[in-house]
Parts: sequence; C-alpha cells; structure tokens
Amino acid sequence: MKIPIIALFTAAALMLGVTSVLAEGKGKEITITGKGCCAKCCLKETDKCQNAVTVEKDGKKTTYYLVENSVSSAFHKEICKEIKPVKVTGTCEKKDGRLLVTASKIELAK
Repeated sequence: MKIPIIALFTAAALMLGVTSVLAEGKGKEITITGKGCCAKCCLKETDKCQNAVTVEKDGKKTTYYLVENSVSSAFHKEICKEIKPVKVTGTCEKKDGRLLVTASKIELAK
C-alpha cells in the first residue's frame, strides 16, 4: 500500500516541475522604450517588413523584434519608413538568438 502512494506523490511532484518549466518558457511581460523602425526598410535585417525597437542602455544597443499580431500590424505604418520613439508593452522571449516581443500595446513615446 505504501509503494503506490509513494509512486503517486512522486508522479505529482514531477508534473508540478514540468508545469513550472513550461510556464517559464512563455516569456515575461516587459515595457520597453526606444527607437521603433522597420527591421526590413530601416535596419535591413529581415526579408519582409517587421517592427523592431532598438534600446540603448549603458552604451549597448539591444534590438527587440515584434512578433506579427493585430497590435503590431496596426502600428507598422507609423514606423515603416522612418524611425520614431516608441513605448511597447508585451511578453518577451529569446528565440534563435533574437529577443521577440509579442506586443499587447504600442504607442509613440513622448
């Protein structure tokens, strides 16, 4: 009787660990303010238009690439051909060496 109970608790502990790891991989909510532009037209880094935000901190530049969704698509016309200061809120994750932000809100910074 003790062995099935121990096995049950062990399985439950493993499931909790797996769930925690999966939740961590979804990204962390951040707000960034920087220079918004098109990764294709301004930065010449992608094959198709994609919003990007470059943030400079302590002399180091970091570029965040916005995942295409309804929020980023609606805002793209603002920054496709010119660089403008923007403020972006969304979840961030690193994939293939790039920082990807799934934006929930984008606005021109003041």
